[in-house]
Amino acid sequence: MSRNKVSKNGAFSRRDFLKTGALSGIALGSGTLLSGCASNNGKAHPGDAKNIIFMVSDGMSSGTLTNTDQFLRRNYGRPSNWISLYEQKRVGRGLMDMSSASSIITDSGAASSSWGCGQRVTNGRINMTDEEQALKPVLKIFRDAGKATGLATTTTITHATPAGFGANVMARGDEATIATQYLERGYDVLLGGGNRVYSPDRRDDGRDLYNEHTQAGYRVVRKREDLKSFNGSEKLLGIFFNGHVPYTLDHMNIEEYRRDIPTLAEMTETAIQRLSRDPNGFILQVEGGRVDHAAHSNDAGGLIYDQIAFDDAIGKALEFAENRDDTLVIITTDHGNANPGLNSGGDAGLDRIAEFRHTNNWCLSQLDESSSISRIRETVEYASKIEIRRDEAEILRKTIVDEYETLYRAMSRPGNVLGQILANYLSFNWVGRSHTSDYVELGAYGPGSDRIRPFMLNTDMFDVMVEMGGVQAYADLETYQEA
Repeated sequence: MSRNKVSKNGAFSRRDFLKTGALSGIALGSGTLLSGCASNNGKAHPGDAKNIIFMVSDGMSSGTLTNTDQFLRRNYGRPSNWISLYEQKRVGRGLMDMSSASSIITDSGAASSSWGCGQRVTNGRINMTDEEQALKPVLKIFRDAGKATGLATTTTITHATPAGFGANVMARGDEATIATQYLERGYDVLLGGGNRVYSPDRRDDGRDLYNEHTQAGYRVVRKREDLKSFNGSEKLLGIFFNGHVPYTLDHMNIEEYRRDIPTLAEMTETAIQRLSRDPNGFILQVEGGRVDHAAHSNDAGGLIYDQIAFDDAIGKALEFAENRDDTLVIITTDHGNANPGLNSGGDAGLDRIAEFRHTNNWCLSQLDESSSISRIRETVEYASKIEIRRDEAEILRKTIVDEYETLYRAMSRPGNVLGQILANYLSFNWVGRSHTSDYVELGAYGPGSDRIRPFMLNTDMFDVMVEMGGVQAYADLETYQEA
């Protein structure tokens, strides 16, 4: 394969919610699932992966994976789907270096682009070199090869991670352009948040991208019930919130959200159903994007529950791959974030998180500069069932009005201060509030899992997808004329 190199420059019960299947997982521990993939027992050949499902828990540190699995075992009597794959030795597993072209600490745009085009790019860019040369993204490669293409996420559909598989922009924040590129390139399934990018009332150029997608033959859906009832062969655009999809913990406990907004597992299931109608196969990226946002906010409840929602989406991917020998499922993260961990004596902290009603983000949305100490304590107690001390509430009040600064100044934002206060009761703490340089977890099931070595570079995953998908002839940069 010839590729030019880039230059370097009213609370709903959590237990009931799990029982309904929204976060139910699948019976990996029983040994009844994933029993028929012959490719796991031998060396796969190029082209063996008719379908590729690439799953990203954005901003997932090792502590997030570990504590979510422990949380599920402790509170719901089951392991996570991800760790179950490790337990049963059904995956190729390794660590991956996610450095960008500009830093050992990547942002999500450069991280996803490294998978999406096979080159390391500068932080903040999407599949573009420093010389403003467009690098052909993997969804366009698979589309050109006659395969179906899709993206599903809990962020805006035009956010950095999904964009890294399908767009080319010099600034990841140029989501308006990313949306129009998706339409121009005709990707088959697009599911997530982002009304502010698609509505004519929200776009600076006034374009009605909903109508343009309809005119281009897409089915446009805006509600959970419409997504769940979709059973067609049209291309599909589903936009379910103005910005990012709400955190799972808030989704579980706000009736309007439960009614109108699909879970990531539901988006994943519908995307696979639609894409698998293509006889030539498909590629799908699934992102649990709000794991990253919860880590930035040091939000233990937000983090754990959004990781569970991502893990349930893993379950849907594995259900599809069960007893097949033509589907490669890749499970990873783009970088660590905030390095959360359970400290000594914190076992009961996981039990307390199981009682949370809302995220730190929700708490802070209920407070403002005029909020009293009593109001702050009542709000935090309602959301977490933790009665914080008066002096702690006073510190949070000072943080809200910008009159307090922590010794590590980066942790002085209200969300981070609230996370530190709750750590007194949970023993669940954070090293910071930003992305980390950690090597990340990488697992793969199905044909091509034998390509996963103990240590990989992020750019290697592009080669794995292109080789196992049998689309090498469409991946040469020299054949790419579209900016």
